[in-house]
Amino acid sequence: MLKKIFNSQTKPITKGALILGTSYFISAILGLIRDRLLVGHFGAGLELDVYFAAFRIPDFVYNILILGGLIVAFLPLFAEYFSRNKNEVWQMANYVLNAFLIFLISISFIFFLLTPWLTKWIFPGFGPEHYKLAVPLIRLLFLSPIFFGISNLLSGILQYFHRFFIYSLTPILYNLGIIFGILFLAPYFGIFGVGIGVVFGAFSHMAIQIPTARNCGFSYKFLFDFKYPALKRIFKLMVPRVFGVAAQQINLIVIVAIASTITSGSIAIFSISNNFQSLPIGIIGASFAVAIFPTLSRFFAENQKKEFLENFSSIFRQILFFIIPISILIFLLKNPIIEIIYRTGKFGLEDVKLTSACLGIFAFSIFAQSLIPLFARAFFSLQDTKTPTLITFWAVFLNIILAFSFVWLLKSPNIFSNFLIEFFSLFRNENTPLLGLPLAFSISAIFQFALLYFSFKQKIKKLF
Repeated sequence: MLKKIFNSQTKPITKGALILGTSYFISAILGLIRDRLLVGHFGAGLELDVYFAAFRIPDFVYNILILGGLIVAFLPLFAEYFSRNKNEVWQMANYVLNAFLIFLISISFIFFLLTPWLTKWIFPGFGPEHYKLAVPLIRLLFLSPIFFGISNLLSGILQYFHRFFIYSLTPILYNLGIIFGILFLAPYFGIFGVGIGVVFGAFSHMAIQIPTARNCGFSYKFLFDFKYPALKRIFKLMVPRVFGVAAQQINLIVIVAIASTITSGSIAIFSISNNFQSLPIGIIGASFAVAIFPTLSRFFAENQKKEFLENFSSIFRQILFFIIPISILIFLLKNPIIEIIYRTGKFGLEDVKLTSACLGIFAFSIFAQSLIPLFARAFFSLQDTKTPTLITFWAVFLNIILAFSFVWLLKSPNIFSNFLIEFFSLFRNENTPLLGLPLAFSISAIFQFALLYFSFKQKIKKLF
């Protein structure tokens, strides 16, 4: 029975999205519990700022090389190889896995050595007490990209064979690992104990997928050759996407760096509001995008143009149908949501008000952020990684310019700052400039969606 559940296939896209959305919802609830435990245990202060900031450098490696580069290049190529030669496809998977595993270990070790210098350069607002906590925590977290590298290649295999159930369990296990660290390790090791929970969660993320990947036909072999033809093609597809994801990660690092200069707790407040607004994006937008990605890749590989367009159009409408009313509800209920979930322990009323205001600003761009993953994967399935990368560069550039501008404007009384303070019923204090960060983020997200939409229409006209 257990074996049957682990190896079950989910072929209808909507059903796959439902499984992924349900999983993401459960994971999101666990994420809220995780954040509540964090703010209750540590408060919006030094340790929590260090914790959220510490993720930025390891996440930079993970998002660039794995999430942003490997998967979007691997899955379309896997579909092509599988339709051509079902035996050679497993050989290709092993070559890719071993090459990236060696590369990830090497990169993580280099960053491990450079951590003290990188920490001071990236987080200029931190003091000596911050650096003392941040350096060992960041070094510990560099274990997680290695586990995630293996995990995400296995995820690509599971997605192609529509084994969405096991894949959907991975974020749940990851969050459970972090919660375990907060509850059982943080009392003894402080914020470092939470870091141990993160690494344990990353390992669980990988381990749960191994049996199902083997059932699909994958068998690990140490095959290694950097000159293998598929690696060259994956590298060619990855390069533009890597630059695009690098730009996104630099964007987040810049936002965290700006937040670190405002006041203690700013990073935590921005991160918590950003985490909450990411819930519907993950449940609706990302779930549908992940579910349709292997289908679009297969349709393009097999030259089924009509089916490609019909499936894309259907998912586009479904995402909008769900996400618009959710966005409106989040904006209207932002204050009670944050009050009920996060007001606990050291997280006080002023922190709640500012977090609610940030969430309200994010709500305006949730529709755009939910559709961006769909458009990105549609381009990737067409084996075009250049177009979405160029658009990402423009969006990141706009976000950074606006972030600096808005934070500067909100530091002093003027029409702009007075409007935001009155609109969200806040009192002016040293935290007020923080509102500029979600505002810049939202405007740039809408801009990115618009460019993707019109570029995709042009691409479809040329191809189909």
